[in-house]
Amino acid sequence: MKPKLGLIWGATAFVSSLFPAAGQWLSYPTAGVPRTPDGKPNLSAPAARTPDGTPDLSGLWEMAHNRPCAPEGCADQQTSQEFINIGWSLKDGLPYRPWAAELVKTRTPEKRLTDPLSHCLPIGVFRLHTFVGFKKITQTPRLVVILYEYNASYRQIMTDGRPLPADPNPSWNGYSSGKWEGDTLVVETTGFRDNQWLDISGTPASDAMRITERFRRVNYGNLEIELTVDDPKTYYEAVDSQVASDAQAGYGPAGLHVSRERKRHQTS
Repeated sequence: MKPKLGLIWGATAFVSSLFPAAGQWLSYPTAGVPRTPDGKPNLSAPAARTPDGTPDLSGLWEMAHNRPCAPEGCADQQTSQEFINIGWSLKDGLPYRPWAAELVKTRTPEKRLTDPLSHCLPIGVFRLHTFVGFKKITQTPRLVVILYEYNASYRQIMTDGRPLPADPNPSWNGYSSGKWEGDTLVVETTGFRDNQWLDISGTPASDAMRITERFRRVNYGNLEIELTVDDPKTYYEAVDSQVASDAQAGYGPAGLHVSRERKRHQTS
């Protein structure tokens, strides 16, 4: 079986002091938000669609909250389990190859000394999905743009039919090309830098990594993102993890979504 690592989530966040104090229209209602008779956002309303009929993924999204709060209460921005350890729910842990398992052991006592996040460097596609904070998706017919609060960074997903580059110049976020399969946007990304971290526990990934994302907006308040990592240099067997997230909508430039989760896990 071809090695792969798969997970399904909602969206992202971490330390509020990392975020720039950019202007936000926090009290200005977003136009077009479906509402219940009592005026609250209707999270169960059908997802909006673009003129060409595909679901509109546009909106402001946050990673689902699935980690217990501290005894003194919840932080304003809550860290997810996957941000700390992507294999937290797997009984036998991640299927590391021996070199990767040893690397994680050496990183643990270093207390994230070489973690790109500790140096305010880019953190890559995988961690941008689990990072604490908001991400804004803007969808056009030939391009999907994702804006992240972390480092005011961005990502482009080409949806104009172009193939992935044959010999890409390695980068933190790689090169992404997507296509619609029914109501699901399937995105393939390659061309990553070597030696990325996938969580703050030091889970590694190599330049052989290929990420497949499946974006599905179930309804107005629910965005599911299935994330599959195929990295035969680092992992030697298949692991599948699935999480479905519900979102609460509020105010902001594209509607504010705060996710809760239901989840199931399968290991083979």
